[in-house]
Amino acid sequence: MLSFEALQVLDAIDRKGSFAAAADSLNRAPSSLSYQVQKLEQDLDLVIFDRSGHKASFTDAGKLLLERGRILINAADELIADAKSLAHGWELDITIAFDGLLTARQFFPLVEKLSLESNTRVRLQEEILAGSWEALDDDRADILISPKPPTIPQGVKVQELGYSDGYWVAAANHPIHKHTNPYDPDVRRLYRSISVADTARSAKTYTYNILDEQPRLTVSSMTEKYNAILDGYGIGTMPAWWIQEDLAEGRLKVLEGSEIYKLIWVMAWKRNRMGNAKSWLIRQLPKVLKVIQPITEEKVG
Repeated sequence: MLSFEALQVLDAIDRKGSFAAAADSLNRAPSSLSYQVQKLEQDLDLVIFDRSGHKASFTDAGKLLLERGRILINAADELIADAKSLAHGWELDITIAFDGLLTARQFFPLVEKLSLESNTRVRLQEEILAGSWEALDDDRADILISPKPPTIPQGVKVQELGYSDGYWVAAANHPIHKHTNPYDPDVRRLYRSISVADTARSAKTYTYNILDEQPRLTVSSMTEKYNAILDGYGIGTMPAWWIQEDLAEGRLKVLEGSEIYKLIWVMAWKRNRMGNAKSWLIRQLPKVLKVIQPITEEKVG
């Protein structure tokens, strides 16, 4: 009969390099380990160790038991850890959805901090426009970081985080800059707008800052939008943190006549199903999103 104890013995022998060292790590006598391995070989009718040389080594069948056994050992360890987490009120998995104006990289320090508190597995999920709120509504996300919507859905708790600046930009050599007033709608309508596709699956999708009859290139992420604008294929809006170096070094240029636009950012979650990880993240998230600036009357007035 194959037991977890036997698999752990095989694992220890391989890791420690010998029966004696494995026995010492398991606080057992070497003879006890040798007997258990011999009994396992008899029960399974397999030769697990080749003893013909100076040092016993795993046979091919033994290596298979070792490798597959480690999968079972890891699964058992994960099962125990998950059970302990649930018993103490920590979710096994939690999903943070964020509007694509942000990047997953901005959440990495938070994930690292959470790992010191629990074994909760974190999923970072990029969403765009209506798709962000649909993800929260459909329980595909536990917490959402997004620009503030015109109306707050029922049953959702919302906390304002701050604001961010954005700019109308085009590549420095884009022909729109040759116009007297590049920001004029009639001028902008002449040039391709770069936008990111809404990720909503069933909710009504929407767009921002696109004019009627304006040529459009729709891409699937903010990274692609940024590259399309930088490479001169169109115009569009970009958050300040994406393009500060490009503006300073002359690769991108703000459309003359346009104004800095501000977005108010919120954190949202449903009031039901509040586990420890969700509560911890709600407290910590505002501290790590450094690109979102605190709101003051002067800044948003």
